[in-house]
Amino acid sequence: MRFITVLAWAAATVALAAVLAVGAVVAQAENWPQWRGPRFNGSTLEKGLPETFSKSENVAWTAPLPGPSAATPIVWGDRIFLSSTEPTTKGLVAMCLSAADGQVLWRKRLGADAKVDRNTLASPSPVTDGRLAYFLFGSGDLAALDFAGRVVWSRNLVKDFGNLALKYGYSSSPLLLGDRLYVAVLRRPQPYRGEAGAATLDSFLLAIDPATGKDIWREARPTQANDESHESYASPVPYEGQGRQEILMAGGDCVTSSDPTTGKELWRLAYNPSRDDMWRLIPSVVTWDGLVLAVTPRGKALMAIRPLGTGTLAADRIAWTFTGHTSDSATPLLYDGWLYVLDSDAKVMTCLDPKTGQERWHGSLGGAVWRASPTGADGRIWCLSEDGEVAVLAAGDQFKVLFRVALGDGPAQASIAVANQHLYIRTASRLTCVGKPLAPPAAK
Repeated sequence: MRFITVLAWAAATVALAAVLAVGAVVAQAENWPQWRGPRFNGSTLEKGLPETFSKSENVAWTAPLPGPSAATPIVWGDRIFLSSTEPTTKGLVAMCLSAADGQVLWRKRLGADAKVDRNTLASPSPVTDGRLAYFLFGSGDLAALDFAGRVVWSRNLVKDFGNLALKYGYSSSPLLLGDRLYVAVLRRPQPYRGEAGAATLDSFLLAIDPATGKDIWREARPTQANDESHESYASPVPYEGQGRQEILMAGGDCVTSSDPTTGKELWRLAYNPSRDDMWRLIPSVVTWDGLVLAVTPRGKALMAIRPLGTGTLAADRIAWTFTGHTSDSATPLLYDGWLYVLDSDAKVMTCLDPKTGQERWHGSLGGAVWRASPTGADGRIWCLSEDGEVAVLAAGDQFKVLFRVALGDGPAQASIAVANQHLYIRTASRLTCVGKPLAPPAAK
């Protein structure tokens, strides 16, 4: 991926400084500052990961967690940030752990959990800029905490803008880009539960001042979608094209681009001409070399958009379409010039040339359902099943499973994070750090 955002460059630079400051392990260390890593595509430049591991071999530490969550661990230097449910208090909590030994540095209850089908309200992943960590929950609770665990500001999006109105619970992760925090809410016009007869709800992109939590702007994101097709669990993604920076959103029957400065829509491309009313969307888009790679709902197809121009884009802006095994849940991985697409339910991984859409290979992972998005690091593809099984594939010319590890402790739906030559694997009740033991930071 040729485009690396300002945030990604800043993350890499500050990560190196933080790593050197604590005597950490690699000269080219990268943080994992948000859900899809430093490049917004699931990949990292990290090397030196273990060739194999088991429940005991090459495990630096294991830390207990208060409850299940699909939120990915976020790593910055010697800190790990986690969103979690807390069943004992029916709460939603923000946590900070030591990357050296997994000890809990602080834990803050920020909201109340509620039951949703096949999900929790702790699905959005946190994000950090190295100064503050930002936590968003499906309850609408949004807060910024400093690295000492102090709440700098907090608010509730449901109180501000109404029910988030997604059947399986709001799950979009916030995007931190430059000096703004972006939150996408692509929801149905009427909620599934409660508030009968409530006013019609709109979908929108929200820009927030990360220092104060105050709105900078809120831009409506209209759609002609029907019923469940309004709903998107995908996260906003940055993109640079036509000499400008953009924010991409997928769902509500279209992929759209917005101006990060004003929120104004720059272009949109529709993907549901038959107006199917059950096309809720889960995977986020991935970008590569001027292309926007988007999975259509329920794994129907994957399309590459070449977004030249403004307004409503015609079908000729679709560079290629792939209709083989695509994904209903997992966001594709762009790693080392190749696109990896995990068919969650069929349990098939496919490798594509992102330039042409031509299939390179595909193969079966077997096992349980694979809903977590795959991660690319150190020449390998790291996958996690709902049953807590890790499958490691070679990122090469052919489908090859290098090894598998049954960690158990399902349900496991969080993507694997990589930083400081370590893997951070979240299952239902624990976080496992895979790699050589880390020395604790020197006392100050």
